[in-house]
Amino acid sequence: MWLWWLVALAVVVAAVLWLLWWPGWQRRHIMQQPFPAAWLVILQANLPYFSRLDQDQQRRLQQLLLWFLHSKTFIGCGGLQVSDEMRVTIAGEACLLVLHRTGHDYDQLRYIYLYPSAYQAPYRDVDAAGVVSDKLQARLGESWEDGKLVLSWDDVVRGSSDFSDGHNVVLHEFAHQLDQATGSSNGAPILRNPASYRRWAGVLSAEFEHLQQQARHGQHTVLSHYGATNPAEFFAVATEHFFEQPAAMQQQHPQLFTELRDYYGLDPQRLH
Repeated sequence: MWLWWLVALAVVVAAVLWLLWWPGWQRRHIMQQPFPAAWLVILQANLPYFSRLDQDQQRRLQQLLLWFLHSKTFIGCGGLQVSDEMRVTIAGEACLLVLHRTGHDYDQLRYIYLYPSAYQAPYRDVDAAGVVSDKLQARLGESWEDGKLVLSWDDVVRGSSDFSDGHNVVLHEFAHQLDQATGSSNGAPILRNPASYRRWAGVLSAEFEHLQQQARHGQHTVLSHYGATNPAEFFAVATEHFFEQPAAMQQQHPQLFTELRDYYGLDPQRLH
């Protein structure tokens, strides 16, 4: 009897070790595969910043992209046929956000739904009198906490073709994914160490309140007023401008720029 229990225990231990070892081995194996030449052409053509990365950063981006495309499923909506150009372009921009992070930030994301253009999404509206009504709203993208993300391909192209206007739906929605990795969408993603949270909260809270004041008074700022909606949207909007208009952000919002530079681990001014 004791021998049977010993064998059963060995099987259980082996299974547990396999489950712990296999995901890491699989990730490393996929990331070390040769990068397809056709995909490299897409990166060079569709992502203006790619050529400005140094060789190590380009290689890292390619490795992250290999795993991203292996582990995510793209689903075409509204009759759209998803192509490699679409997949590689979106993955390239998403992986830029985690170029100097652990590479595990998007582990919870499983499905990316891609529409040909802006799409209609249902939402519930409550007016000042408390009347509830179901409506449709045109959207460019959405990030959900259940492993799903939605994008409009036309707007992906628009964002990648002009990497200096401060509007980029891929950067915006994937910033939401980083935020949601904590289990809630509140503008506070997973930071590198516990000491970072107090400084992050202080800087981003003050910047968010300042943007709300500017929005109420119609004052222009490098940050889109949409960021004044709530802290989650503020982080996503700040991410767009950080990567696309870094010089202006550093000049007008130096503390916010520093926090985002520390979080993302790079200075995007070198990409312009």
